[in-house]
Amino acid sequence: MKEYLETYFGHFEQGLKDEIVKNGRLRTFAEGIQVIGSGELMKYTMLVIKGRLKLYTDGENGEEFFMYYLEPGQACALSFVCAARNRKSDLEAFAVEETEVIMIPIGLMAELMVKYKSWYIFVIETYRSRYKELLDAIRSVAFHAMDERLEYYLIKQKNTFGSTTLSLKHEQIANDLNSSRVVISRLLKQLELKGKVKLLRNAIELKF
Repeated sequence: MKEYLETYFGHFEQGLKDEIVKNGRLRTFAEGIQVIGSGELMKYTMLVIKGRLKLYTDGENGEEFFMYYLEPGQACALSFVCAARNRKSDLEAFAVEETEVIMIPIGLMAELMVKYKSWYIFVIETYRSRYKELLDAIRSVAFHAMDERLEYYLIKQKNTFGSTTLSLKHEQIANDLNSSRVVISRLLKQLELKGKVKLLRNAIELKF
C-alpha cells in the first residue's frame, strides 16, 4: 500500500499516508463487478490505485446515464458527500477492468479533513473536477444534438484510455448516451463516410 500511496498520492503529508496505511485496506474488483450500488449505504471512501471504475446514475424509467470514470490517483466524490451527510449512494460504479482500490472508513473522513491540509485540498479538488464533468454532461445533453454528443463521447473515451482505437460496441455507446443501438450505428456510419472514424469488429478507430 505504501508504494501505491507514494506513486499516486505522493503529495499527501507523511502523517496522512501513515494513517491511510493503518486504517485503510486494499481490495481488488474483477472486470465487470459492481463496486458501488444505487441506494447502498457508503461505509468507505475509495482511492483508485489500479484499473478504472465507470460510474452511472439511473433515470426515472430505469435507464442508465454514464457520468464519468475514476482512474488511479482519483477518489470517489460521491463517498465524500455520503460521509458528510450520512446518505445512501445515488450512483452505481462498475470495474471496467481489474481494479484495485484503497478503502478508507467513512468515519475517518472528518478527522482527516481537520488534521491534514493535503487531504482537505484533495477533497475540494475532487469535488471541483467532478462538478465540471457533470456540467459538461448536462451541457452535452441540453444543448447538443446526438451526433455532436457522440463525437464528444468518443473524444472523451480517447483521452481517458489514451488510444485512438477504442474497444467499444455500438450497444455500449448507446447505453452510455441513453440512445438506441440503431441510432448510434447510423451516426457512426456517417462519421466513417466523413473519414472521421474507421469501424472495426467490436472497436472504433478514431481519425480525429
